[in-house]
Amino acid sequence: MDNIISSPFILAILFFIVAFAYSSVGLGGGSSYTAFMAIFGINTLAIPMISLILNLIVTSVGSYNFIRNKHGRMKLIVPFLISSMPMAYLGGSLQLPQERFYWILLISLAFVAIRIYFWQNTSINLNINQKGKFFLSIVAGSILGLVAGIIGIGGGIYLVPLIIILGLGNEKEAAACGTVFVWLNSFSGLLSRLQYNHINPTHYIILMFAVLSGGILGSYLGSFKFSPKVMEKILGSVIIIAILLLTKKMIPL
Repeated sequence: MDNIISSPFILAILFFIVAFAYSSVGLGGGSSYTAFMAIFGINTLAIPMISLILNLIVTSVGSYNFIRNKHGRMKLIVPFLISSMPMAYLGGSLQLPQERFYWILLISLAFVAIRIYFWQNTSINLNINQKGKFFLSIVAGSILGLVAGIIGIGGGIYLVPLIIILGLGNEKEAAACGTVFVWLNSFSGLLSRLQYNHINPTHYIILMFAVLSGGILGSYLGSFKFSPKVMEKILGSVIIIAILLLTKKMIPL
């Protein structure tokens, strides 16, 4: 907490940028909030709760902007939610040692960076019927929900590229589904964590205002104006910075 007090505006600026970049592609920013808070030395027991609260703020705005622009498709998102929400609740009840927490977070960030820079045009044509797609969504949702609950993210950072790679929806539909998915899983994970840990939200007001501002601007431009490819490149830059800083913290040179 001392680190936040000594550098409140630095972290707020970082979080504004993160919220802007993530919300433009239908995400909440939880993975990067978590990474930057770890870098700034915030207690790993508090990090997931703060990150989930910030996710809820950003995706509340994002859900509104993407859905009002008619990109949301409930038939696409519901199968993922059926299994992800209870698993996010379960993941939120787990308390990981700090080192393991950092490694899961680092791997998560690396996966997304690889997807943005190396698998951008990758797609898999699934020759399966609707029942097969439903079953696949259930399995994927349970895995994503568990990981999301453990490290305090919404899981959309995995879901959005998965929808695109598997050809289940286009980029705008994936973004719309991602922001709803993040909101509901963040809510589920937060409910679980509130039973075991408590924080004082007033300590983080400046961060909440920062992500709210970034989320409003990013989700509006992402849903109405900017190309998804352009916004993904901005998102990729934020993630690379977070990976480098987190790696330096974990493995001091």
